[in-house]
Amino acid sequence: MPRFPRFSTPRLLYSLHTSKTTPSRSPPSSLLVGSFHLRQFSAGNLARAKDDKELWWTDVMARLRNIGISAHIDSGKTTLTERILYYTGKIHEIHEVRGRDGVGAKMDSMDLEREKGITIQSAATYCTWNGYQINIIDTPGHVDFTIEVERALRVLDGAILVLCSVGGVQSQSITVDRQMKRYEVPRIAFINKLDRMGADPWKVLNQMRSKLRHHAAALQLPIGLEDDFKGLIDLVQLKALYFHGSSGQEIVIEDIPSDMEALVAEKRRELIEIVSEVDDQLAEAFLEDVPITPTDLEEAVRRATIARKFIPVFMGSAFKNKGVQPLLNGVLGYLPCPCEVSNYALDQTKDEEKVILGGTPDGPLVALAFKLEEGRFGQLTFLRIYEGVIRKGDFIFNINTGKKIKVPRLVRMHSDEMEDIQEAHAGQIVAVFGVDCASGDTFTDGSVKYTMTSMNVPEPVMSLAVQPVSKDSGGQFSKALNRFQKEDPTFRVGLDPESGQTIISGMGELHLEVYVERIRREYKVDATVGKPRVNFRETVTQRADFDYLHKKQSGGQGQYGRVTGFIEPLPAGSATKFEFENSIVGQAIPSNFIPAIEKGFKEAANSGSLIGHPVENVRIVLTDGASHAVDSSELAFKLAAIYAFRKCYTVAKPVILEPVMLVELKVPTEFQGTVAGDINKRKGVIIGNDQEGDDSVITAQVPLNNMFGYSTSLRSMTQGKGEFTMEYKEHSPVSHDVQAQLVNNYKGPNATE
Repeated sequence: MPRFPRFSTPRLLYSLHTSKTTPSRSPPSSLLVGSFHLRQFSAGNLARAKDDKELWWTDVMARLRNIGISAHIDSGKTTLTERILYYTGKIHEIHEVRGRDGVGAKMDSMDLEREKGITIQSAATYCTWNGYQINIIDTPGHVDFTIEVERALRVLDGAILVLCSVGGVQSQSITVDRQMKRYEVPRIAFINKLDRMGADPWKVLNQMRSKLRHHAAALQLPIGLEDDFKGLIDLVQLKALYFHGSSGQEIVIEDIPSDMEALVAEKRRELIEIVSEVDDQLAEAFLEDVPITPTDLEEAVRRATIARKFIPVFMGSAFKNKGVQPLLNGVLGYLPCPCEVSNYALDQTKDEEKVILGGTPDGPLVALAFKLEEGRFGQLTFLRIYEGVIRKGDFIFNINTGKKIKVPRLVRMHSDEMEDIQEAHAGQIVAVFGVDCASGDTFTDGSVKYTMTSMNVPEPVMSLAVQPVSKDSGGQFSKALNRFQKEDPTFRVGLDPESGQTIISGMGELHLEVYVERIRREYKVDATVGKPRVNFRETVTQRADFDYLHKKQSGGQGQYGRVTGFIEPLPAGSATKFEFENSIVGQAIPSNFIPAIEKGFKEAANSGSLIGHPVENVRIVLTDGASHAVDSSELAFKLAAIYAFRKCYTVAKPVILEPVMLVELKVPTEFQGTVAGDINKRKGVIIGNDQEGDDSVITAQVPLNNMFGYSTSLRSMTQGKGEFTMEYKEHSPVSHDVQAQLVNNYKGPNATE
């Protein structure tokens, strides 16, 4: 087993001069805002390490952090990542997301990202800070690229939730936070943009408590706000921090300004009280009125954060280079290392029994492929290693396909750059080339048959018809669509059976627009795009019985199959969208024909008779039937099921379901009436209306079919001052007039059939 280099324990903090007359100046790499050292790393593990003659990986694992940066659009995630890379020495100059120099931020490596000023793909990088290695994934903020956030959070141990000090907790902040809860990710919050007009960190903190139901408190206090934002006060160490130099790289540590001492004492007490509510050790000291040292408070915050009972809140302005280094120290001090997070796999040899993974390099290899990307040298597969060690040239097994694969090349990613490595161990995020697999596949060394649970993949809500302009480019066009499907589980490709057109489906207009643009740029294929179409669904509203006999005799063996039963809607909130139940008592239908009957009903449910869209939330119960000793076959029963479904479907009073979007609008109050009236015209329902300074924040539920081209309408209604975000909420029934219109439109071209 190779021996990894040891790191010395980080020095304690603030052993520097702290008088006002001689402010301490130190380079960013030596600043420690917290006495973070290995005493917090599970005492049990350290004791065992000594018994095992100091396991080589103990220090290495304790000094590793896997974090993601997530937030609402335009909260400053990519700008923050750019500063982190600069202060850790990973890049040597800072570029802005929409910089005038035309370079763009390091983590936005796609041309499209730089042009639009948004993040489209999550990008991975790594850096070193105070002897700790930090793997970072910068994720998109736009809801159309929500799968990028899902798959990043699935493999991370901790996260930074970035919030805008002006916008506060916005719609996508709530979605991202829900995703963090789903994957049980401990997190710290960073209130960004304190230099902007209207910045109010305390309003944001209150929104975190009310909207996100977070147990949160500030660890820092800003010195001034907006144009007067000068620095921060560390409430744990009770010191003032100022950020000097052209890029904020010089940190000056001073005493707290005398005019802020009362506020600092109040906010520190509030911090101790809130942490005491979730940490028994601190509560005991607090109740007994024992003086609480910075170390006591720091350890209590760490325990509560890792247990996901508390969220420490940091502050700053990434754009103005203030507050980023203390946030980095917060990552080291309060977020867990891979050994402090419990991950489990499913043992395929023991009926998917849960197995807790130790998270150490000493175990058998277990790695999850969480993201695929087409690189210059072929398919790039991003792996999170949960246990064991992977080496270049090793043979690994894909448990999902059963294939044995050799690892030809192993790399660490830095946005679109890569660095070849010979091996990687548990807790690391690496990429391999030339490994054919799908997103969500699990790899092992062959000694175990474990699979990791997959991530949650939302259903697409919008479709577009696309076709290449030139017939000669059909091959490249297919190649592009196949690649995008492999990379992005929310991007689907299908064929319209009537028109023969290629239909692409995704999470929204921007999502599909980006892929059409990528086909043009990356594969040099011009494509014509049809009008966006909504992914409707159909369902039944009442029970209907069926009794159908399929009988055919035309020379040779005939076909005979009879099915009897009923169809009914599934109860609201049901986990499945289609259920089949065999309630036949006895052998009226031989059991070997039952799978064919289920297959027939499933096939029939793929296309409802109203508008030809899939039928959902339906339960089919088979109660009786009949078979023939000679003429019954799987085909006969499958056809009987299809015809039985079609016959009783109209009796079950089917309805059309349409995707309804949750829309959040922020408009100046003077335009509130016009915008609300327009929402009503679009058959939307306004469910909330809040006032934020001079702006109105309207929350509404609007059918997606009525939201096409909304950004242009909103701009003209609000003189370009309004903004909105929307995300899929649910499929719900359309009104009678809309249903009649949709059915007529569908039956029109199909009337001759």
